[in-house]
Amino acid sequence: MHLAALGWDELFAAAFAALAPGPDVEPARVVIGFNYLYRVWTDHGELDATLSGRLKHRATSRSELPAVGDWVAVRRRSHQDKGAIVAVLSRRSAFSRRMAGAVTDEQVVAANVDIIFVVMGLDADFSIRRLERYLLLAHEGGAAPVIVLTKPDLSDDAGGHVAEVTPVAGAVSVHVVNPRSGAGVDAIGAYLTPGRTGALLGSSGVGKSTIINRLVGADVRKTREVRASDQKGRHTTSHRELVVLPNGGLIIDTPGMRELQLWDVGESVRETFDEIETLAAACRFTDCRHRNEPRCAVKAAVADGSLRSDRLESYLKLQDELVALARQQDERALLEQKRQAKIVGKALKKHYREERS
Repeated sequence: MHLAALGWDELFAAAFAALAPGPDVEPARVVIGFNYLYRVWTDHGELDATLSGRLKHRATSRSELPAVGDWVAVRRRSHQDKGAIVAVLSRRSAFSRRMAGAVTDEQVVAANVDIIFVVMGLDADFSIRRLERYLLLAHEGGAAPVIVLTKPDLSDDAGGHVAEVTPVAGAVSVHVVNPRSGAGVDAIGAYLTPGRTGALLGSSGVGKSTIINRLVGADVRKTREVRASDQKGRHTTSHRELVVLPNGGLIIDTPGMRELQLWDVGESVRETFDEIETLAAACRFTDCRHRNEPRCAVKAAVADGSLRSDRLESYLKLQDELVALARQQDERALLEQKRQAKIVGKALKKHYREERS
């Protein structure tokens, strides 16, 4: 498969040339990522790849390592279908979240994506608050979000749920899709023209893999029924993978995410909560936090019913979370500075000892 069919263009070519790669280094796109093992596509076929020692040890964050969708520079091992990734090219877009657990670090879920399909079930999976988070991260990452609501046949009030989504979506397109029957799936495929990359993001069991199977026209991704007891999905996709569609479009399937903690979404709050930001312009104080301040236009809108109270509560909760995240990021940066200072100190001591001997 030629690189152009995978989305390679002049900008990526210029970034690769700027690396001044040697004759044994070639560009490739990451199509599968599992821990630190990767499969990449080059102009000469597939390679299994690992990280070069220099790339792995110089990275100060997990976000600096390859993710599915990344364009990378690969050094092929002689006479083998294996290689080492020596560099990651600058990303055009990236969907990132804070890593699950207690670690304060950024995890890139999908890179160089044109469209983010936020997939949410109209059954027990339905959650406006989670949808807001996905939209925040999609806006921040630079990809165009599209909302895909699945399983309308399993909802007691599909129309009511769609009505709840509409004000949150704003200008973002909303599609109702039934992956099992295939109804509405063509609307998803229409976004993925040749060389264009999309990514399906959402909880386990919402139908992401089934949508891909429908788009491909074959069972290329494993699927599994949700649990009858609580309508929650079980993980079937264990790794991220880039799939080429028959029409030439590309789509990334991702495992369901149990946690979706924010990571550096600053300005995207304005885009996702545009109605609150617009109201805030009429507040008495320019730094109004919309909590206990007098003559707050946002609180007045809640009082007169023009703004839902749960929408403001979600906005304030996200603001608190961003403040806490910024503090943790500062602490992490300080620890990294101390670590680097120790490395430099040890190197200097070694240098002085060698000079004296």
